Amino acid sequence: MTIDKDLRPRDPGECVILLHGLFRTRLSMRFLEKKLTRLGYATMNLSYPSTRAPIRNLAENHLAHWVSKCLAAGAHRIHFVTHSMGGILVRQYLENHSLPPDSRVVMLSPPNQGTEIVDHLRNIWGVDVIIGPAGLELGTGPDSVPNRLGRVSVQVGVIAGQRSLNPIFSALIPGPDDGTVPVSRTRLDGMTDFLVVPCTHTFIMRHPEVVRQTAYFLTHGRFDHPVDSEKSP
Repeated sequence: MTIDKDLRPRDPGECVILLHGLFRTRLSMRFLEKKLTRLGYATMNLSYPSTRAPIRNLAENHLAHWVSKCLAAGAHRIHFVTHSMGGILVRQYLENHSLPPDSRVVMLSPPNQGTEIVDHLRNIWGVDVIIGPAGLELGTGPDSVPNRLGRVSVQVGVIAGQRSLNPIFSALIPGPDDGTVPVSRTRLDGMTDFLVVPCTHTFIMRHPEVVRQTAYFLTHGRFDHPVDSEKSP
């Protein structure tokens, strides 16, 4: 990725917290972390036990600590870049907490309205042990955590993938999808901007264009839309 002056952080007081998704670790966000660090951002790449607790517990027990660390380091803007379920953790956190003014969130393939995959898997014996309590909360029903959470109070940019390497899962999902989450269910009420890219759910955070767009949103509060892209909330 070319380092462009338009992608550099506006000042040194900006901290970016990276948050992985279900089943993953901080290593899955390492590529994105390196690129944002090269652009001058102070980054914190968070690991959390994604399959061991409900979403509310994960948000309260892990995110609050890292936000405090950013503030203690002198940050006056705290951004999040999340993958998949990580975006739901941030939404849960913002139900009871706030971020400094002009903080921004970029969500990559977030199940903001749940995913049909969880609806289909939840009744299979033993799946609850595999995906854990947080994973079970990501269904599409009105009582699922993503559908119970309210609007967020910060600028949010959502990047959805529409390429799948999992034909079995894609057969269970209506419309374009990334193999795990349908494009339509990544949308968030009140989001600032929206972008669809030809990426899979698993590797979206490693795509050079996604990295560039992430940095662009953190700097400008919007994506750098190609003429033929899907955009607008």
